[in-house]
Amino acid sequence: MGVPLQYHSWEVRYRITSGDEEGFFKAEEYTLGDFCFLRIRTKGGNAAILNREVQDNYLLTVKASIKGDTLEAWTKVSVQVLDMNDLRPLFSPTTYSVTIAESTPLRTSIAQVTATDADIGSNGEFYYFFKERMELFAVHPTSGVVSLSGKLDVDTQSRYDLEIQAVDRGMKLYGNNGVSSTAKLFVHVERINEHVPTLSVVTLSPVWTEKSPVVAVITIEDLDEGANGEIETVSIVAGDLLELFSIERTETGSNEFVIRATEQINWDSYPFGLNLSLQARDRGTPQKFSAVHMVHLRLSRPAPAEVIFQKDEYEVLLSEVAPPGTVVEAVKLQPEPDDAEYILTPSVDSGFFSINTMTGVISTARWLTQLTQEVFELEVLEVDSDLRVKVRVILEDANDNAPLFAQQSYEVFVNESVAVGTTVVVVTASDGDHGENGYITYSMASLTPLPFSVQQFTGAVTTTQELDFESSLESFSFVIRASDWGSPYRRESEVNVTVHLENVNDNKPLFEKVACVGVISRDLPVGEVITTMSAIDIDELELVKYKILSGNERGYFDLNPDSGVMTLHHSLNTVAPKNSFNLKITATDGEHFSDPMFVNISVVQGKTPPKSFSCTETRVAQRLAEKLLKKSKASSKPKIEEGFIDLFSVNRQSPQFDKSFPTDITVREDVEVGMSVFQVKAFDGDTGFNGQLLYAIADGNTDSCFTIGILNGIISIFLPLDREKIDRYLLNITLYDLGQPQKSTWRLLTVYIADANDNAPQFLQDGEYQARIPENTPIGTEVIQVEATDKDQGLNGEELDYETQQFFNLTVRAKDKGRPVSLLSVSFVELEVVDVNENLYPPYFSNFAMNGSVKESVRIGTSVLQVSARDDDTGRDGEVQYSIRDGSGLGRFTIDEETGTC
Repeated sequence: MGVPLQYHSWEVRYRITSGDEEGFFKAEEYTLGDFCFLRIRTKGGNAAILNREVQDNYLLTVKASIKGDTLEAWTKVSVQVLDMNDLRPLFSPTTYSVTIAESTPLRTSIAQVTATDADIGSNGEFYYFFKERMELFAVHPTSGVVSLSGKLDVDTQSRYDLEIQAVDRGMKLYGNNGVSSTAKLFVHVERINEHVPTLSVVTLSPVWTEKSPVVAVITIEDLDEGANGEIETVSIVAGDLLELFSIERTETGSNEFVIRATEQINWDSYPFGLNLSLQARDRGTPQKFSAVHMVHLRLSRPAPAEVIFQKDEYEVLLSEVAPPGTVVEAVKLQPEPDDAEYILTPSVDSGFFSINTMTGVISTARWLTQLTQEVFELEVLEVDSDLRVKVRVILEDANDNAPLFAQQSYEVFVNESVAVGTTVVVVTASDGDHGENGYITYSMASLTPLPFSVQQFTGAVTTTQELDFESSLESFSFVIRASDWGSPYRRESEVNVTVHLENVNDNKPLFEKVACVGVISRDLPVGEVITTMSAIDIDELELVKYKILSGNERGYFDLNPDSGVMTLHHSLNTVAPKNSFNLKITATDGEHFSDPMFVNISVVQGKTPPKSFSCTETRVAQRLAEKLLKKSKASSKPKIEEGFIDLFSVNRQSPQFDKSFPTDITVREDVEVGMSVFQVKAFDGDTGFNGQLLYAIADGNTDSCFTIGILNGIISIFLPLDREKIDRYLLNITLYDLGQPQKSTWRLLTVYIADANDNAPQFLQDGEYQARIPENTPIGTEVIQVEATDKDQGLNGEELDYETQQFFNLTVRAKDKGRPVSLLSVSFVELEVVDVNENLYPPYFSNFAMNGSVKESVRIGTSVLQVSARDDDTGRDGEVQYSIRDGSGLGRFTIDEETGTC
């Protein structure tokens, strides 16, 4: 690379103008003859070094120029950075853990470790090896798959801690031995199922009063540990063709079982007893079966017990708010005949209840609220046996009554002059409930200050301050609330009380002016008005009268008693000048006299005004106006309407079912009595009793198999279910509130009864099968065909299913008719069911959708998530393979077709 020198005087200079932002390179000139070579070299002393893994190519732009001249030229130089083996392989992850069975076959792959090296070509190649030599395990040098190469023994060692290293196969630079990080693999070994179960049986003397008495106890021992030592089941493999016995585990997790005899067995038909062949099966892998163990049962059942009711007398507590259809009690005979029929003996009390004639379940037929009756006496009759039993139903008070006032409203008239603390009216309320539910207290419901209070326990309304007709309301309307002490909420009622004030003459007249001083002329004509007296009576009940008490002994002055106008009665010519009169005047309303006022009149001679008076103002009129204004304002405040609305007790909203309420549910027919199967969720937007919900099965519970908690809505099994009799129920679930008036709503709930294997197959022909054949009948000829049916559904009807049971152990007995003694032989046949992929069990994922996250910088091959699917078929038919079908990540992700690791 370079520039030819056309003139010997040219002095060429090279400079990198772009493409070397980090400053790794330098352009140099080397002149030889008539050519100036361009040399590119790396700079010395640069702290940064080339890194192919960061950038493997640089495109440099180089400028050539002539010193002292304007001539220039450019060229591009491509620099390719070659790989060096400068990186080590790295494990991801660095720790692995697997659990394998002790019986794992040799050469089985048990794990795989993975490492990566960012170098390329042979520099990026590496191989795996164990840090220490291992006899039992081997690792593939390039795939990292770890396999079993020796026989495992959990008693010798149950855990192996393996260290696996990755060795770089490229050059070893700078003294590097090529070994990368070390991965650890922990291998846990499980014990295999080594031992078979062993049985021991003890026969018992049955408790014949039980429907299915225990006749034997089976104890099973398995020397294996964990699940290998747990017993899955014990079966009767021979001797019980009629299925007269059943085997039950005594308690969960126990290896003790009991044999129960059914009611159908007639021990008199087996004078020499019965032989049952038993076999146990553990939960190990693979499962192991015990040897067949035979137990001999020889029993005699005593005479049947007397049929009586389960109780001599029934007594039931029942909430008085129980809705119609609430289950009260189940009355049954013991032992109960199959055709038992129960009825309620007609009576006044029986009208409130109904009974299921087949099951003996008594339910409410009507609401029991608002009744004064607390105890109901019923009699149940079983028709066939004519047996009778008493049932006493005692109602529990549920605070279903609100206090009731004796009057719809109260109105009284009260003298305004009554003393503080005077009782003006007594309100009374009654409550039909009992105890604290019927205990009543009273309170004022008004928020406005009032001159009254109510006594908490007696209902007496008393004054709390002096009453004044002139300055306050003439009538007071307020609300008194009666509350009981019930639970869970109090019930309350309110009544309107109106108190009218009666005005009385309790105020004396008051003069508007007092201490009057005046001057009159001696020449004042007789009859001339001198001044006017004015007094005000706040009561305004009677007219005010005026009277001169003293100072008018000579009768010079006349005071009109009605108008208060004072005039001159006699001429003053005879009165000496400068003489004065001091008149004492009073005012009366006929009952009370005012404080006297004085009028001082001086008589003068001359041209002075004929009369002149000055008085002291008492401001009585202003005070009266203020009182009237105050009264007017009080009267203008809104009053409680006579037909007041008690907002507190209004039942506005109806009960509502929760949105999650389904249209149907499914219940297995073998669910135990008392078990909860569903809870109805509902709500009511009201408060207190208006929002208190009651739940009821109003219809559809034909055989009383279900009951519902009236307060919690939990539907439970009350009597055993039997799908073979009724396979579905359409229950009317009704919600009530306890408001007044009461509101309700209902929904239908279909209950499907799922089958359980609770019925034995039944032969179509009763008794024995018989056939007649010639003695020369060829071997293999079909002699007779027997047929049986099973009331259960699907698999419970005895269809073969490899996934349910792979082996059947049959006992075949051959007996001749020799004389005088017949001989017999017994043989055991083991029938193996071969699996067929009948597509009954397609693969299915345990989760419909799965989410995973991954950093954008992770290396290819990193595990993101693992999906898991199941197939209930076994063997190869149950093997599942995974693949990615579509999605936005198609092509960016792969999935292990065997493990489901993505």
